[in-house]
Amino acid sequence: MDAHISTVRGSNQSGMRAHNERLVLSLIRQMGPQPKAEIARLTKLSAQTVSVIMRALEADGLLEKGTPVRGKVGQPSIPMSLVAGGAYFLGLKVGRRSLELILTDFLGNVITRISLPHSFPTADRVVEFARTGIAKIFDDLSQDQQDRIAGLGIALPFRIWDWANTFETSKDELEAWRDRDIAGDIAAFCDFPVYLQNDASAACGAELVFGDQDKPAEFLYFFIGYFVGGGLVMDNALYTGRSGNAAALGSIPVTDQNGASRQLVDIASLAELERDLDASGQSGADIWSSPNAWDIPQSFVEKWTTAAAQGLAKAVASATCVIDFECVMIDGWMPAAVRHSLARKVTKQLEINRIAGIDVPEVREGTIGSDARALGAASLPLSDRFLVDSKAILKG
Repeated sequence: MDAHISTVRGSNQSGMRAHNERLVLSLIRQMGPQPKAEIARLTKLSAQTVSVIMRALEADGLLEKGTPVRGKVGQPSIPMSLVAGGAYFLGLKVGRRSLELILTDFLGNVITRISLPHSFPTADRVVEFARTGIAKIFDDLSQDQQDRIAGLGIALPFRIWDWANTFETSKDELEAWRDRDIAGDIAAFCDFPVYLQNDASAACGAELVFGDQDKPAEFLYFFIGYFVGGGLVMDNALYTGRSGNAAALGSIPVTDQNGASRQLVDIASLAELERDLDASGQSGADIWSSPNAWDIPQSFVEKWTTAAAQGLAKAVASATCVIDFECVMIDGWMPAAVRHSLARKVTKQLEINRIAGIDVPEVREGTIGSDARALGAASLPLSDRFLVDSKAILKG
């Protein structure tokens, strides 16, 4: 399986917007409803050009007029906003404990969700799940809605075969992933483009596209699921590197509470919490029943967050020595209270173990939550076909 960022498969590229149209859509997505005059001011395009663009986007069902706003003089200002049903996007999350397929609208609202729990994601199971799930979703859509599906994104952990010691499955099943072209297999039965991205990078992309817009231009991102992974934003754009696997923070060397050298994935992953629960006679599977509420003893949660925070803080300190991040964001498959506690403990560890010569970055909680990987997958066709890079928005 080739691990290239946002690999696109599928020949149907109709609906790709011209640059200035994408610029207008990006501005309105980031800043909310805007009148034509403000769009012209921000983009430095002529008022006539902006008027032509916005009329075209309105005719295509992507923008709609809002309530006129009357000022003291002149004609009333009419804000234009995105239409939720203007386009739809499919997002497929391949997780270690479950598969999930979502359908989102143009605003990023989840319209439909289909899930399948499993003990290990085999390549054949992923393709078949996508096939049946897409068919089921299409059955519930009108023809117009089907025609407005702009693509499918896949959020997949790269190099699955490298984690042989963490899966209770055969080596052959792991090796089957190495040369499997999942995006190509799924694109073979789709009439729209199919995209592929590392799952943690996709989660970071969801934060960038759908999350709060008051983030700094550079930030480091952690998503904690069965494994912990990372994402990197530079100059307001997701950076995934040569192989699409940049910010593979789970692999970063750290020391545990006993001073032993380990990888972050062995300390801050939910797999560690699951193993602790199973070893004590509790049910580790209870973690995966719902990300919003865990029915597990608080003592186990406290032990895990303490160890995870120490590992995360060391990873943050190492990364900050390379890139001067202003902010670190932490999200994952966990209740909001657990995420809050974890972020607070990471902040405390960074303060306790300050490294001379670097500034301690601010630690924030992610704003997407457990849906980040699936939403990040759905954001791939959205970004590719309707948006410009955030760093280009004000350059016109």
